[in-house]
Amino acid sequence: MEKKIIVIEDDENLRRGISFCLEQEGYSVHTNYQVQGTIELIKETTPDLIILDVNLPDGNGFDLCREIRQFSRAPIFFLTALDMEIDIITGLSIGGDDYLTKPFSLGILKAKIALILKREERQAQEIQLPPFVLNLESQRLFKAGEEILLSATEFRMISYLMQNAGVVLTKEQLLKALWDDNGKFVDENALSVNMRRIRLKLEEDPKNPQYIETVRGIGYVWKKE
Repeated sequence: MEKKIIVIEDDENLRRGISFCLEQEGYSVHTNYQVQGTIELIKETTPDLIILDVNLPDGNGFDLCREIRQFSRAPIFFLTALDMEIDIITGLSIGGDDYLTKPFSLGILKAKIALILKREERQAQEIQLPPFVLNLESQRLFKAGEEILLSATEFRMISYLMQNAGVVLTKEQLLKALWDDNGKFVDENALSVNMRRIRLKLEEDPKNPQYIETVRGIGYVWKKE
């Protein structure tokens, strides 16, 4: 799927240059030159990455970053002429993912963007709920670095619970999620059996579960710390 990048830069020549460079790499690029309209643009396009200048004609990129972080987790890459250490620290501490000072190499910019997007893709394939890490692509579960072997049904059940951590899931919801690859429905007894097996593998004391709690009369919830 084509990655979408938003470029917020008031220097028209630089904005066009960055846009052309990124479009040549196969990215879909949207641009703006000021704070006004940027929030609306981000909400409309749901970008995979945002390139943000700090000094904008109608505001400050740092303030804009803080506002973006209230609703979006998209990586933010700062571009700015401000090269003081305090400026870099500020940018990274308020939610920025990387920082490049002007003048800069477009080659370095492309390389940094590729690394950020690759990291985001890798993280999207994992669910991390310490001490557990579930890799959705390889269907492998790790607890404190040690792999826990799962059946296909156990994986579907755990992934559904982890993806909805903190949410009480009814038995009906879990049963629907546990349809097997051949369309065979898993009955309620099988749900209970699989839950016992999962707790034996995950919990230190399966009779007093620390991670998957039974909600009497309703279903189960993966407890979110």
